[in-house]
Amino acid sequence: MRLSPVQKIENISSEDFLNTYLKPAKPVILKDFADPESPAFKKWNYDYFKEIAGDHKVNIYGSEIESLDRVASKPIGQSTFSDYLDLITSSPTEYRLFLFNLLSIKPELKNDIHYNDVTKGKILKWLPFMFFGGEGSITRNHVDIDMSHVFITQFQGIKKIWLFPWEQSDLLYKLPYNFHSITNIKEPDYHEFPGLKYVDGYEAVINPGETLYIPSGWWHYIQYETEGYSVSIRALPSSGLEKWRGFKNLVLIRHFDNVMRNLFKERWFDFKVRKATRKANRAIKRQKNFQI
Repeated sequence: MRLSPVQKIENISSEDFLNTYLKPAKPVILKDFADPESPAFKKWNYDYFKEIAGDHKVNIYGSEIESLDRVASKPIGQSTFSDYLDLITSSPTEYRLFLFNLLSIKPELKNDIHYNDVTKGKILKWLPFMFFGGEGSITRNHVDIDMSHVFITQFQGIKKIWLFPWEQSDLLYKLPYNFHSITNIKEPDYHEFPGLKYVDGYEAVINPGETLYIPSGWWHYIQYETEGYSVSIRALPSSGLEKWRGFKNLVLIRHFDNVMRNLFKERWFDFKVRKATRKANRAIKRQKNFQI
């Protein structure tokens, strides 16, 4: 597996961003996508969050390595938001808050972020999500089910994100009828998953104030280098094919998978693993033929 660093840029025009990054689906880190003068960078901190929403109950998510047969991992428990923030600031922990919509609970917070919108109005500013995690926590390698473009802005701490294009799904052992890989790419087992040896991806390290653009359909494996939190907003898929994939994933595939899992239990998961392995082996063969 090979990883190249994601470029960091600033002061890019909308035309250049659309033509150089969004249309060709190329990830990039934007240093000024979120306006540095936004109130969020001045007043947001853990004490402020505890003051305005500390008593709110939140679902806690743990490691996803043990739930590779699920479309989405289930929460492992609940706590108050305040207790969770105390936890991640006291010691490293794998516990995360997934799609935690503090900006919906406290909608006035949306006004605290001002965007330098280089997408010419494509971003959905009204649909933000927040993600919190402890030092060392991860999110398994996955593609977003709706196939949207994603812009992740880091506000606290440092995140490392590995990115892979959709075309490498077979080499990453994408689980059929799901949207994640069955491999642990942090500690790859090249004997069991030899396709990973042929994977080419990118590594992005985002610091507070920086925004990572993840193109539609790209795989991303998220690692919290420190405790911290980020805000993501989305832009709808660009092409008709991406829109169809997103619609099919949301309306058809995930429900079909749930039905089959309920009917056939482990046999359904075993079938999907065998199918992922066959597709990976064919992709490996294509890679070898290409190299001859």
